[in-house]
Amino acid sequence: MNRRTLPVAVAAAATAALFLSACGGGGGKTNDKIAGSEQSATPSAPASASASPSDTAGRPKITLPADFKNEFEGWTTGDPVKDALLSDISQRINATDAAIASDEAESAAIPFYYKGEALLGASTWIAKLKNDGLTPTGSARYFNPQIEMFNETSAGVGYCSDEGKAFAKERKTGKVLTTPVTDNSYVTYRIRVDKNPQGVWQTTQLVSQRGDKKCTP
Repeated sequence: MNRRTLPVAVAAAATAALFLSACGGGGGKTNDKIAGSEQSATPSAPASASASPSDTAGRPKITLPADFKNEFEGWTTGDPVKDALLSDISQRINATDAAIASDEAESAAIPFYYKGEALLGASTWIAKLKNDGLTPTGSARYFNPQIEMFNETSAGVGYCSDEGKAFAKERKTGKVLTTPVTDNSYVTYRIRVDKNPQGVWQTTQLVSQRGDKKCTP
């Protein structure tokens, strides 16, 4: 597969279409930039504080269904700040799918890893899929993360997903709503993350584009 580098002067939109295959969701394209991305593309110096996920942050437990998993390819950089940031993004992705699959009305992990516009979008999207009686099955692959540090507590991140093996499943019947693998199975994500006082990198803005050539094979 040919990998293309994602630009991380990321566009802004409030959407949380993280589990998309067979669900009819998708992020809209916009010309507005995520706040902070107009700054220099030169990364800031690494933060002096501990960059690893804080054990004192009270991170919620996240449990994905047995028949679904997310894979994160190339999700480490060797830089402790960026690796902590990517770890929280991966937990946010897992939290979203776990919330969709859960029988609970709400998940504590969603406001833990989301904030602002992205939290509103995620809550709306999760509620829609739950109301539609759908849950994720299969597997999704996330790859090619690109990070632009705005400062010690905010960054823009772009990454790709391959959802060719991720599907929706009807809760009542167990029927899997399979879809063929096409360019639309690949999704480009551009997000803004901000580090809160507890040391958690929360997603505050998110936009996705299905079938974007930057992520297709």
